[in-house]
Amino acid sequence: MKGKFIGAIGLLSALCFALPAGAANPDQVNQLLETGACPNCDLSGANLSSAHLLGADLRNANLQGANLADANLEGADLTGANLKAANLTGAFMTNASLDRANMSQANLASVRMYNADTAGAVLTGINTQNAELFNSGINVGGD
Repeated sequence: MKGKFIGAIGLLSALCFALPAGAANPDQVNQLLETGACPNCDLSGANLSSAHLLGADLRNANLQGANLADANLEGADLTGANLKAANLTGAFMTNASLDRANMSQANLASVRMYNADTAGAVLTGINTQNAELFNSGINVGGD
């Protein structure tokens, strides 16, 4: 009996370590997709590819490692958001606010970003290959 109990604890411990840390909160992902607003939400690792997030309120949201490939983020407010290592390949980000956002290691390949506010944003190690960046404060080719 004692051996079964210890075995069960070992199995539960292994399962806890196998679950991804910092995974997106499914309720908050649904909130964003339904309402277009999810400030301060944990959306880390979320699959939001091709999502229509026009004007979305994502202030201070955790989008670390999120997949936003081909998403429409036109006019989105990402002020203070954590976009570290996020995939924004092909995203449309005209008039987006990225003020003080952490975009380090983000993939901005083929992104279309016009008139975006990136004041105070962390832009180290970003990939801007084939990106269209106009009046965004980001130079094509990296930081």
